[in-house]
Amino acid sequence: MPSTLNGERPKSTLDPHCLLATTLHLCLAAARKGMATHDIIHWSLSLLIGYLAGSIPFGLLLAKAFGEGDIRKIGSGNIGATNVLRTGRKDIAAITLLLDAAKAGVTGWLVQHYFGAPFGYAAAAAALIGHCYPIWLKFKGGKGVATFFGGLFALVWPIGILAAIVWIATAVLTKYSSLGALIACVICTIVSHIFFGQGPSVMVGVMSVIILWRHRDNINRLRRGEESKIGQKG
Repeated sequence: MPSTLNGERPKSTLDPHCLLATTLHLCLAAARKGMATHDIIHWSLSLLIGYLAGSIPFGLLLAKAFGEGDIRKIGSGNIGATNVLRTGRKDIAAITLLLDAAKAGVTGWLVQHYFGAPFGYAAAAAALIGHCYPIWLKFKGGKGVATFFGGLFALVWPIGILAAIVWIATAVLTKYSSLGALIACVICTIVSHIFFGQGPSVMVGVMSVIILWRHRDNINRLRRGEESKIGQKG
């Protein structure tokens, strides 16, 4: 087993902290490269617009507007479409799903249209951060899967299709929706890094790391065999 000069084992490249550090390094490198040719104000505006758009708690607002109360007090306590569905209102859950996807999709597309491609990728990633950690709700938001898919389909549609195929196939074979999302994140990060440019691959990588981190409880339940399957009651 290889070791460092002081006898300690090097960290595995599969270690979550190592993956996060590597991804952040790529982001900083992309930002430094972009700032050589773009105005830093555009970077700041893109991140701010993306974060603020992503932090709008559509699920919470819609549930309250339709008389379903505070969805943070039921189920998982998240503000996403899955928890909205636990109220029994499929219509509100569907609207929430679309709006959460639009946070990264529409916002990223608009920023890309007006500022340029690199800024759109930054805005989409910031929207996912805003959804998962909204400032209005003390940084307690959703898990970000719908927002993740919205950003992919709007800005890197081939990766979006790949993610959907992997997610659906895994969910059908294993009956674990969360596992489908996790595997989709890993595969899409690898594929985007190999076949796409720095901007798209960094966006996908950052979003994937956030999704994996937000699903850490699901990962632990999967390891223990306690994760709920699709259609399972209770």
